[in-house]
Amino acid sequence: MFTGIVEELGQITAVTSLPDDALRLTIRGPVVTADAEHGDSIAVNGVCLTVVEVTDGSFTADVMRETLNRSSLRGAAEGVSVNLERAVRVDARLGGHIVQGHVDGTGEVVSRTPSDNWEVVRFSLPSSLARYVVEKGSITVDGVSLTVTDVSDGSFGVSLIPTTLAATTLGSRQVGDTVNLEVDVLAKYVERLLDARGQA
Repeated sequence: MFTGIVEELGQITAVTSLPDDALRLTIRGPVVTADAEHGDSIAVNGVCLTVVEVTDGSFTADVMRETLNRSSLRGAAEGVSVNLERAVRVDARLGGHIVQGHVDGTGEVVSRTPSDNWEVVRFSLPSSLARYVVEKGSITVDGVSLTVTDVSDGSFGVSLIPTTLAATTLGSRQVGDTVNLEVDVLAKYVERLLDARGQA
């Protein structure tokens, strides 16, 4: 489990093709690898990946075809910056919200509107996820826990403070760029429970 509070901006340093349309990524991240071991979980742009090897401030992880089909990691390339977060410790503060690292789908940056103290960014929202996104609710975009400011037909908005713009990839995302989306898992559980109750 993660919180959506990015610990550092890492960089993909190598991409290797594996059998069955999988990829092995090598990612530079001195902070998240400081105590990382084989088998640990690290979120890469919101995708939970398992550490295969740790070497000199970098780690490698394998990305299966299913993950590539569902996330922006299908476009992974050397030199690309990524948001990194280690799995949360049980005794740590939950600074963002409960994030599984299981991407529900992807969206695109629709617009960016800067102001003096923040920037409003709009993202497209797949129709299959729209029912889980509400104003003032939580959503994860590229592994960043954000509060939804508004929802309209096919899109939602967030307001990004300077810290988020500087410390995550969301500061450099351009209109048309693809981002990973994970909706609040609590909404999905509530829907499931209500469906089961209606069928009882």
